[in-house]
Amino acid sequence: MTAKQFDIIVIGSGPGGEGAAGQLASAGLSVAIIEEHPEVGGGCLHWGTIPSKTLRHEIQLLYDYRRHPLFQKSARSLKINYPALLAAAVQVAAAQVTIKYQDYAEKNIEVIHGRARFTGSHEIEVVQSDHVEICRAEKFIVATGSRPYQPKEIDFTHPRILDSDKVLQMGFSPDSIIIYGAGVIGCEYASIFANLGVDVTLINTRDRLLGFLDDEIADALSYTLRKRGCQIKHNETFQQLEVGDDKVTMTCESGQISRADVLLWANGRTGNTDDMGLEEIGITINHRGQIEVDKNFQTSVKHIYAVGDVIGAPGLASASFDQGRFIASCIADGGESLQLIKDIPTGIYTTPEVSSVGRTEKQLTEQKIPYEVGRAHFESIARAQITGHPTGVLKLLFNRETLEILGIHCFGEQASEIVHIGQAIMSQPAPHNSLRYFAETTFNYPTMAEAYRIAALDGFNRIK
Repeated sequence: MTAKQFDIIVIGSGPGGEGAAGQLASAGLSVAIIEEHPEVGGGCLHWGTIPSKTLRHEIQLLYDYRRHPLFQKSARSLKINYPALLAAAVQVAAAQVTIKYQDYAEKNIEVIHGRARFTGSHEIEVVQSDHVEICRAEKFIVATGSRPYQPKEIDFTHPRILDSDKVLQMGFSPDSIIIYGAGVIGCEYASIFANLGVDVTLINTRDRLLGFLDDEIADALSYTLRKRGCQIKHNETFQQLEVGDDKVTMTCESGQISRADVLLWANGRTGNTDDMGLEEIGITINHRGQIEVDKNFQTSVKHIYAVGDVIGAPGLASASFDQGRFIASCIADGGESLQLIKDIPTGIYTTPEVSSVGRTEKQLTEQKIPYEVGRAHFESIARAQITGHPTGVLKLLFNRETLEILGIHCFGEQASEIVHIGQAIMSQPAPHNSLRYFAETTFNYPTMAEAYRIAALDGFNRIK
């Protein structure tokens, strides 16, 4: 059988694979993308980020409509079930798939559908429905992503037992849900279902929500979830599960018992590395199925790289895309055209959103850096009042002596957009990364962006 030959083969067409393939093709290299799914886009587009955020948006619209004083009367008769809300996600994914295929065609990137498996360090077989295709390359980039972790003792084939993939296929509207795991995915779905009027029990294996966040922001998220009816149980560990015809009952090691219509297991991810022949060619896989890489994203086989969720943290689509582009730059020109940024923004699509970049108050205290905080509460911002989303705060952490911006933390509507204004200034060289920029810049009025001016002036008042 004649093998197809390429300079680079990228396995996986999610954000990491897409970023790598595009950059490599732009450098004039011959590139192929291998994608097991019938359409490109990976888990991010088809059963992860995009469908869940589309679902969140649709439910947010419904939630806002129901509580708006002009529409409350008519909203009482509005009945929209969960499967109908899911339908919007399909339309968004289809549009994105079309765009991506057009982009690959314009860049002469060959897309091959099928499951890839290494048969040698420079060769893979791509198993398709009716035949096997052999492909060879000088270098490979593995960007196969991850999937929800499924403990063996839980029957995920049962319609009332869900993971973060299966929840996007649920064919009915539950009245109550247990969410086990209060990481980013667990908190996002707790917010989604609470806004839909579902009785939510969020079980957290740790002592607080999202410990990597600034404490004040994490506390604000906890308060808001509880205010919307979500019951949060901290420091709990799963012990056993009973599944009936109409209910699931979870017992934790503390003796706490929770009952609901469905269980969403949102505790952990596993790298998609099964049966790829990776270990046979000398690539190291850890206990979570993730590929171990060095600082340059090289595996233990130096001409094979790995990026994105398949290598673990940070598990962000944005970071995966940049990792792919960075590796492509290293391959094409030694890394001269692209460098990875140090501070990666975090976006959490709860309601309201959470987004941050840079250091937290706790980190600055531990590092003994003299800092101060400037705040802008959304309830005082005209645009937030107009849109009906006055819950939130923007925090600017800055050096008291140099005024250098050290961290930006936002909780509120459009937080994932707002944070990028501060990120742009924080990334500038001194003295342009200063609090003074926000205090002296004219912002459109009314906008959410003016929160930066309010926070900056509040910060200056604190160091007078």
